[in-house]
Amino acid sequence: MRHSLIIRFAPERTHEIDLRADGPAMPADEARRWLDEQFVAQECEPLRGTGKVLTADKVMALAQTVAPAKFTDDPAWAGAFARATLSALGRPLVTVDLDARAISY
Repeated sequence: MRHSLIIRFAPERTHEIDLRADGPAMPADEARRWLDEQFVAQECEPLRGTGKVLTADKVMALAQTVAPAKFTDDPAWAGAFARATLSALGRPLVTVDLDARAISY
C-alpha cells in the first residue's frame, strides 16, 4: 500500500514524500505530540479565530510556516512531518494544498 504525503506549494510546484509501508509506523499519540511540539517550536499561528487548533489545522499551519525550504533542505524533518501527519490523520495518502488551503485524503 502506498504511504505518501504530497505538499502542493503552488499549482505547478509540489513536493512528495513517499514512506515505506513496511517501515516503522509512528503511533497516533506520538504523532499528535510531535505535531504539537513542532507547532510551538516553529511559532505557528492558529488558523481559527477561536484559538481551537485541530490536527489538520496544525498540519496546514506547519506546512505554511516552514514551506518550502524545510521540506527540501531538511529531509529528516520532512520525513518525520510526513510520518506524523499520516499517522495523526489516520490516512495512507494525504495532500496538503497550501494554495487552496485544503487537505485531502
